[in-house]
Amino acid sequence: MERPSMRKAFIAMLFAAMLVLPATAKSNDRTDDFVTANTLAILYHELGHALIDILDLPVFGQEEDAADVLSVLLIHQLYDDGDASDIIYDAAFGFLREAEEYEPALWGVHGPDLQRYYTMICLFYGADPDGRHDLAEELDLPEERRDTCSDEFELAEASWGPVLDEIAEEAPGKSLVFKGDVTGLLGGVLAEEVAALNADFALPDSVYLSVQDCDEANGFYDPESREIILCSELDGYLRDLSNF
Repeated sequence: MERPSMRKAFIAMLFAAMLVLPATAKSNDRTDDFVTANTLAILYHELGHALIDILDLPVFGQEEDAADVLSVLLIHQLYDDGDASDIIYDAAFGFLREAEEYEPALWGVHGPDLQRYYTMICLFYGADPDGRHDLAEELDLPEERRDTCSDEFELAEASWGPVLDEIAEEAPGKSLVFKGDVTGLLGGVLAEEVAALNADFALPDSVYLSVQDCDEANGFYDPESREIILCSELDGYLRDLSNF
């Protein structure tokens, strides 16, 4: 299910162009990458909630943790290693920045941001410890945690793998439906992902995806309407969080 890299054909050209871009343009491009990576990670997380709902999957533990695990697995499976690593870097950095900016809500349904940071890195590293050693070093994954990461990834793959295999059997499909106009970065990412994910998977029921004003920076799955909603406020929030 690995997707061909969208960047490889243009990487040399883009690098050359970046050398002559003003600093503000470079910063804007880097921020767009950060927003895109975090949007993808959030989308795949919410897709996890949708799959748990539609397929009536059992969850042993926190559903939010299970959705986090699926997000990492999809990034690992759907992208070549270079693009997947870029996404993980930025998505993990998003958790780290939130941990720096906000006190952990230990009463909440999500795990603390710093724990989510390390778990994301661990799972991704555990899929290929030799090839991703440098990533673990750069992101300061402790040696004590690295020792368990391969086992953690194998458990995650054993849990979600059969589910992904099942919905891949009937692919391509049309079960993911984008609602609204393709405007702004969030809308563009959603529309592109709907097409790409429909090529990989087919669900037994439709799931709708949209960008909406929510009066908060958030993303969520609504089981009543079977809709994944990314709040338009996420764009500005992630740009502020990027700190580039």
